[in-house]
Order: sequence, then structure tokens, then C-alpha cells
Amino acid sequence: MKIFARLIATLFGIGYLPLAPGTIASFLVILLYRYYLYTWNWPVYLGVLVLIFIFGALASSVHAEAIKKEDPRSAVIDEVLGQLIVLFRMPPVWHLLIASFLLFRLLDILKPFLIKKSENFPRGWGIMMDDVVSGVCAGIIINLYLLLT
Repeated sequence: MKIFARLIATLFGIGYLPLAPGTIASFLVILLYRYYLYTWNWPVYLGVLVLIFIFGALASSVHAEAIKKEDPRSAVIDEVLGQLIVLFRMPPVWHLLIASFLLFRLLDILKPFLIKKSENFPRGWGIMMDDVVSGVCAGIIINLYLLLT
């Protein structure tokens, strides 16, 4: 169980990269979205988001407990979920993908507004929630931009 949880939480070991593992995981999501995930219909995409949230929270809880850290840097499944949220139904064009990537990472790192408070959920749920809120906020900003241009 611990090995499976570690694989999910660290996105098959990406979380152990020495430099910016969360940023690398987010960027991999951008590439996956650009070349494949944008083709998924929205009910399937939303279903995958829910599954990643549930399994990511459970796996992050087990992983964090195993290494005795509250929010381990190696747990990057939360960045995957947050970036996927921003990209929901976005046209797969580079300028929007890069803007969504940069905005999501900025919000996730700085944690303004309610993003910081959302970490207060227990265990893996808190690990996942700040990225969910960051993703929703970044998605709202990008979609407002699209609406106004």
C-alpha cells in the first residue's frame, strides 16, 4: 500500500527530482493536455479530476505519514490536479497554456486569498485543496481574460 501511495503521490517518482518537482509535474500536464487531453469530452475529464482528487488525497496522506512530513515536497499529485483544473475546456494553444501554467504556479507558490487557508484541511485533503483552489482561481482569471478579449 505504501509503495502504491508513493507512486501516486510522487507521480511515479517525479516528486523526487532535485529541482522544482511541482513545477515539472505541472509542465508535464501542460504537454499532455496540448497533445492529448484536450480531446477528452468534459464529463470524462471531470470524472478524472474527481478520481485524481480522491486517490491523490488518500495517497498523499499515506505518503506524508510514511515520511513524517505534513506536506512533503515530493508529493506532486496536487500540482497535477491543480494544473488540470486550470486547463478544463481551454483551447490547446500555446499562449493560453503557458499563461495558465505561469498563473497557476504563481498562485500555488504565493498562496494568496483563501488558498493558504485551504491547506488547513486534514492530511492529504489539505495537501490537495490548496492546489484545487489555486487551479480554480487561475481558471477563473484565464476565462475572464478569454471572455473580455
